[in-house]
Amino acid sequence: MSTQSDASLVMQSACSLAADIRAGHLSARELTEASLAEVERRNPQLNALVTLDAEGALRRAARADEYQAQGGRLGALHGLPVAHKDSFPTAGMRTTWGSPVYAEHVPTQDALIVRRQAEAGSILLGKSNLPEFGAGSQTFNQVFGATLNPYAPGMTCGGSSGGSAVALACGMVALADGTDMGGSLRNPASFCNIVGLRPSIGRVPNWPNNNSFGQLTVAGPMGRCVADVALLLSVIAGPDPRDPLSLQEAAEGFAQLPERDFRAARIAYSPDLGGLPVDPEVRAVIEAGARRLAGLGCSVEHAEPSFAGAAQSFQVLRALTYASGYASLLQSHRAQFKDSLVWNIELAKSFCAEDVIGAEQVRARLFRDMQQLLETYDFLIAPVSQVPPFPVQQAFVERIGEQPMHSYIDWMQSCSLITLTGHPAISVPCGFTEQGLPVGLQIIGRYRDERSLLQFAQMFETASREHTARRPD
Repeated sequence: MSTQSDASLVMQSACSLAADIRAGHLSARELTEASLAEVERRNPQLNALVTLDAEGALRRAARADEYQAQGGRLGALHGLPVAHKDSFPTAGMRTTWGSPVYAEHVPTQDALIVRRQAEAGSILLGKSNLPEFGAGSQTFNQVFGATLNPYAPGMTCGGSSGGSAVALACGMVALADGTDMGGSLRNPASFCNIVGLRPSIGRVPNWPNNNSFGQLTVAGPMGRCVADVALLLSVIAGPDPRDPLSLQEAAEGFAQLPERDFRAARIAYSPDLGGLPVDPEVRAVIEAGARRLAGLGCSVEHAEPSFAGAAQSFQVLRALTYASGYASLLQSHRAQFKDSLVWNIELAKSFCAEDVIGAEQVRARLFRDMQQLLETYDFLIAPVSQVPPFPVQQAFVERIGEQPMHSYIDWMQSCSLITLTGHPAISVPCGFTEQGLPVGLQIIGRYRDERSLLQFAQMFETASREHTARRPD
């Protein structure tokens, strides 16, 4: 069995940990105990996990070891500690959505993404923090407070899957999940130096879901490396008849990522996605990443689709999504909603049919334009976030350079514009600012081709290890 220290053990990749458990070099209980020790050490300060079931986790780990000893067939995640975003219902475990309205809510059924991980042998530790109803790329709420960045605890970890990102960055869990509408898998991954994948719509079925035909929000995997993200994707992807948009393609093929030679790949590089304001330090790190790719033999050229009208389109479609989900709840619990969420829900009232038609037309055009761009180029690379992590006391970025941000989501257009294209996108660690704050590179792949995107991201990850290997204290 393992003789490593808890700290070195829990920072290994999930793929490596899973292999050690299968080989009998490590038990599920040993790994769970090490993860819980890291939770005890780091979580009181960082506030990544807001509901913890340590005793239940140890019982689940013991059962996993017993099952393995009896020769049971092991799932892909056998023995791996995980956390679920606090927007995914967990039967018998509190699920709050970060809202005072649901502060004591205990569901009676699991979300599909939760059940699939459990069936694959994962060990549930608890729930990860998020902003209220996932609104915003800064993780804080009235129920649990703010989650802090492990690289600089005075700074935000991003969001909305911020608790998941921090738990991964510190080794509290081996794998974690999240959701993404305007960047909620990608932004916290960038801010915490981990990997977050926004899959294509329908790649990861979402159930239960009151907006089954919605095409903005997806669920997806997060991990400390690309291979771990692929491993989790292989478990949570795959068709389900309760999600009308779920893709029929089997998911097992994502588990293995054989190396591919991308030295002749053509890469479109957009430093600002059509003129968005980008912090100079972020731009410098992303440019260094682009040079790294060129040094590997890739052809890197400035190119991008036209994002004309995309910002307004996203605002319209996002507001309609929030109004559809929470307008009735707002009527009965208005005093318990944060101001920015109230604004976003009520914004929908200001739009007319022409606004919605226009937003859908822009989205359709942007999808076609991205497809056309990626017929010429293999991938598009761009910043994940327009700014580095900012002070945690600041609810959102109000200005980038000389340009004011007019809403709590404007500063994340580098992600939300990509959301509208419908194409898969991944955040991979790229480097650090002079202050030691992480910066991720956003890589956008061809429609529904997550496999190639993951393979390319893994190649970039390998080439960037000396620039990104720094871990939080």
